[in-house]
Amino acid sequence: MSTLYTTCPSPLGELLIAGPEPGVVASVSVPGQKGGARVLPGWRRDDAAFAGVVRQFDAYFTGELKEFDLDLAPEGSEFRRRVWAALDHIPYGATVTYGELAAMAGLEPNSVRAVGGAVGANPLTVLRPCHRVIGASGSLTGYAGGLERKKLLLTLEGVL
Repeated sequence: MSTLYTTCPSPLGELLIAGPEPGVVASVSVPGQKGGARVLPGWRRDDAAFAGVVRQFDAYFTGELKEFDLDLAPEGSEFRRRVWAALDHIPYGATVTYGELAAMAGLEPNSVRAVGGAVGANPLTVLRPCHRVIGASGSLTGYAGGLERKKLLLTLEGVL
């Protein structure tokens, strides 16, 4: 089965949404995102397959939606999936440090660098809120989509 995809205009730029079947999201990326997905040969555009996903993004960006309710199917190692699952527990309008995220994932404090790597490899930008993870000093450290986009998302959520 080929990967299905669609695009969605957003304040971050055109989102690329892809997945293995209708309504199941394996990746969301923004233009120029470090490690972001690209449409590959064999992928098939199917806007109807992700119409519900696009509606939720539209509602999020207008401030009407605070929690996504979607079927997610990202691919990654067990460690990365554990860190990504912990991201799901960071509430809208809140931030955590990498150390706090490590603890939320049940990991040792010395795993902070590896946790940062997993956060940076998150294939579900916005859906899995890696933009809510900040440095121990409160600084807005790295974001695969760029710090300006991180600031935009945190401003939308009322953090900044």
